[in-house]
Amino acid sequence: MKRLIRWILNAFPRSVLQRAASWGVPLLGLFYIGRGRECPVCGARRRRFLPYGYVVSREDALCPNCLALERHRLLWLWLQRQSDLFDERPRLLHIAPEVSLMKRLRRLYRSTDRYTTADLCSPLADMHFDVQQIPLPDESFDAVICNHLLEHVDDDRLAMRELYRIMRPGGWGVVLTPVDRERAATFEDPTVTDPAERTRLFGQYDHKRIYGRDYADRLREAGFEVEQTDYAASLGSDERQLYAVGCETLYIIRKNAAAEQYPDGGER
Repeated sequence: MKRLIRWILNAFPRSVLQRAASWGVPLLGLFYIGRGRECPVCGARRRRFLPYGYVVSREDALCPNCLALERHRLLWLWLQRQSDLFDERPRLLHIAPEVSLMKRLRRLYRSTDRYTTADLCSPLADMHFDVQQIPLPDESFDAVICNHLLEHVDDDRLAMRELYRIMRPGGWGVVLTPVDRERAATFEDPTVTDPAERTRLFGQYDHKRIYGRDYADRLREAGFEVEQTDYAASLGSDERQLYAVGCETLYIIRKNAAAEQYPDGGER
């Protein structure tokens, strides 16, 4: 099963995978009928989750019902328990929307004018644009979710500044990315274009950098206040096992309520 899933991930473009996954993955999930795991995003129970990974397959990773991965399940728990998303319904921009989260958020909001999805080319998104040049007005969203995207773009600092620009003062967001905690500084080399070499250096064929412990500092350079939280550690061992959430650090960004945006992108 692990080899099959890894081959599928590397053999087909994301646009094809997104369309096929809604029926293909549930079929694979029939091999995992049981009640040892529960997905907090969709509520599905399985003996365990499917393996997943482009290079190294992770056990207990993919919910066969809604396609949530470990980080999506962890993030959903944080959104439910630690954010104002469910009570306040802030105006939300969801970039590179994960299918599992997008489906639940659409039901939560019930109105597309306060929940907008965007991607460069995904057929599932409301809008299509490059995160390095967001065609939206300054300070137009209260919250932003943008996960596992910045490692793919040419100029991540420009993308971070764009996220800051479109966020309203007092707004918040979640911007997750793979981070190598053993590295002090982010490693990137724009001259590397060969997919095999990118996989060797950056961990995946379409990654353009591997972040180090300075990832939060890059976000701060864009203007954000940054909170790093090991949210999985705050859960009990029974919950961590039941939800199979992994241990990815959550990066919560906030725009100071006193921040005042000017047309030139600067602040007072």
